[in-house]
Amino acid sequence: MPDTSSPAQTRIDVHQHYWSEELLDALRGRAAPPYVRTENGLEVLFLAAERPYVIDLSREAPDPRAELLERDGLEGALVCLSSPLGIESLPRPESMALLDAYHEGAVALGEGFGIWGAVPLDRLGPDDVDDVLARGCVGVSLPATALASVERIGVLAPALRRLQEHEVPLFVHPGPNGSRPALADPLWWPALSCYVAQMQAAWLAFLATGRLIAPRLPVVFAMLAGLAPLHAERLRSRGGPSARAADPLLFYDTSSYGPEAVSMVARAVGEGQILYGSDRPVVEPADLDMPLSVDWDRVGAATARALGGRLLGARP
Repeated sequence: MPDTSSPAQTRIDVHQHYWSEELLDALRGRAAPPYVRTENGLEVLFLAAERPYVIDLSREAPDPRAELLERDGLEGALVCLSSPLGIESLPRPESMALLDAYHEGAVALGEGFGIWGAVPLDRLGPDDVDDVLARGCVGVSLPATALASVERIGVLAPALRRLQEHEVPLFVHPGPNGSRPALADPLWWPALSCYVAQMQAAWLAFLATGRLIAPRLPVVFAMLAGLAPLHAERLRSRGGPSARAADPLLFYDTSSYGPEAVSMVARAVGEGQILYGSDRPVVEPADLDMPLSVDWDRVGAATARALGGRLLGARP
């Protein structure tokens, strides 16, 4: 296991996405959402409950992605499946075909990139966790919708315990939009409504019961958990487990937020719980003064703790 006391390999973006040819080919072959079609020379992603999304293929290759790492002064990045696609929630045979394509394409990114493994929710079991970790993934990502209630976390208990046994982290990412978009809704609407609500619900449910199921499991919440820690006072006033908000094994990536929101959440949970995540290529972090404003002494140490020293992984 790498020496986590060293500052090497700790300037890591823990939250990127990658549209590999392997994944795009698998999506092109589908007749039902999620699927990809070529329209007017553009690759367009169609989802069941969101507006179509154009994928910029010119930036989706190993070399340009590595150049972005160098430009941002980073040693590496972790890529994860974009859970709003709903791939994890498909019937198991459909899900597995797309997940295999995702993992195959992510591995092809090569040096400097690690992978959050993705698993099917249909009949999810401990063996699924074993399988993705055997690929060399640093941990497993799950959509927030899969953890957004006490009951749903109970269903995940065997997988959470297996993650804990492996001493690897869980990454919680926004999941599919639960309602059809209205034509009048702007493109950013899901990101500011259902994604935020999902992350807050997953954080609250994990505080209520997830930590009791897996007391030693590190959990990384994307997008500062939708600012859920800022509701700790309200949680306490309603009789909830607000004391668990200071959990040293709960971490928060900065994706889609800037210095102001990051500083507020850091005051609520502790400076040592903040990780850097960009959400590339969905978000351009420079627009939020990121990662220039990141305190890498603190964030680097937090990254090493959250990932248990695996940092960029060790693929077989």
